[in-house]
Amino acid sequence: MIKVLLVDDQNLIRQGLKALLELESDLEIVAEAENGEIAIELVAKLQPDVVLMDIRMPIMDGVATTKEISSRFPNTKVLVLTTFDNDEYVKAALNNGAMGYLLKDTPSEELAAAIRAVDKGYSQLGPGIVNKLLSQFPPTPANQTPSIPPGLSELTPREKEVLQLIATGASNREIAQNLYISEGTVKNHVTNILNRLELRDRTQAAILANTFLSLLS
Repeated sequence: MIKVLLVDDQNLIRQGLKALLELESDLEIVAEAENGEIAIELVAKLQPDVVLMDIRMPIMDGVATTKEISSRFPNTKVLVLTTFDNDEYVKAALNNGAMGYLLKDTPSEELAAAIRAVDKGYSQLGPGIVNKLLSQFPPTPANQTPSIPPGLSELTPREKEVLQLIATGASNREIAQNLYISEGTVKNHVTNILNRLELRDRTQAAILANTFLSLLS
């Protein structure tokens, strides 16, 4: 059972999330917090596996709270869930320890899947968030060619298709629907891709895929 703490200053949002996530048999909502200070107290007391974190809150915002939780409670993962996709928020949240960044229009099934992935240590980014991360990197000078990572040429045609879809921010469910395969098969492909390319998570895979997009087609 994955223990989840909900952190959002709007009671209606918390209640809605709780009702949706409690439909999942492997997720348990252990508590709710309306600001970062309360969230930190609850993390210390309850040791949740995943904190679902809003960004804009009174008293202590989501970025500062994420930083505090990540430094003091390394076994607790933070997944940001917000209405704001501002570049600075994304960068600040991820730089301060958040394992993922999703928007509140994320379907409940995908949110549940993201919580499970974050609990296992995988990063999760909503559609469009990857592009915001890529914008933080300076472009490669015209007279320089980035070195091709080992393993890229070893990917199967199907793995290249999966990697291209990861680059768009697609979830496993969306990839499965797009390629007409099962989510289990997608998970296997993602694992193989990360192992072949010696990458830590989907975020690194997405950045690499966007850099070497012409080699994947």
